[in-house]
Amino acid sequence: MTEEVRRGIIELLPRLRRFAYALTGGPDKGDDLVQEGCARALAHLDQYQPGTRLDSWMYKIMRNVWLDQQRASAVRDLVIDLELVPEPAGEDGRRIVESRLTLKQVLGAMSKLPQEQRVLIALVCFEGLSYQEAAAILEIPIGTVTSRLARGRRALYTLAVDGLNTLESEKCRS
Repeated sequence: MTEEVRRGIIELLPRLRRFAYALTGGPDKGDDLVQEGCARALAHLDQYQPGTRLDSWMYKIMRNVWLDQQRASAVRDLVIDLELVPEPAGEDGRRIVESRLTLKQVLGAMSKLPQEQRVLIALVCFEGLSYQEAAAILEIPIGTVTSRLARGRRALYTLAVDGLNTLESEKCRS
């Protein structure tokens, strides 16, 4: 059984990375989060309940690791540095720059959301989980998922649009 769970975790790595990037805002801290989440999962394989969804179990672990890191960061007063994904070779430079600017705005806006909204947006919008699945992972009522997600989406849109408008006005001035 443990070997089956280990293989399952390996298969989940791309999804776990997406989730981690959404929470942390970039690949460096996201990869660290995935590594820590997998390490905790492997150290506590005895706590995995056969018959439950492995992805849900891993999302819970990673969310808890991330929340622990957020608390520790608040105590240490660390500044989180957002880094952009390296530029792929052979792509249109203008499109990449515009995409990165948009991504930077969205990631910046995501970092300003309350933790509970950020986690829900990552699970539902990035990972494609249903509201019911997200509610089960977070152990909250579906109505709470719906309201937090609606507030989070509105706030994300407002923050991202404000950031893009600021960027446009700065471009016009230069």
